[in-house]
Amino acid sequence: MPDSTTTKTRRWVRISHRPTGTLLAEGPVGWNITPFEGNFYIRRKFLRTDGFKVNFMPGLCPYKFLYVWMDLLLATGERVRNLGWMYWLPNPLFPFIWFRVGVPQRHPELEVDYSDSGA
Repeated sequence: MPDSTTTKTRRWVRISHRPTGTLLAEGPVGWNITPFEGNFYIRRKFLRTDGFKVNFMPGLCPYKFLYVWMDLLLATGERVRNLGWMYWLPNPLFPFIWFRVGVPQRHPELEVDYSDSGA
């Protein structure tokens, strides 16, 4: 039986669309959902929606390189424009952003909840 001094706790994050309550992503903070520069980069395995669709509007970051914006298509048919992005030609020095959906940590339409869970 593990005691409280040897039990690891893992921080989990739950990201949802505030107006509709749609769960967008949920999982452990770290390699799976990576916080970086005020954003979250989410592995496909931890996305809880298939509503993120590429809108083919390109963007360029001088050190993270080429990305495209993504819209969120909700079950109601509503489209939330440019809520996320994905690096299509990423900098090889940042493997935690490669081909992951990125969303801002602070956005009026996103709700971010943290919790601790035993590992």
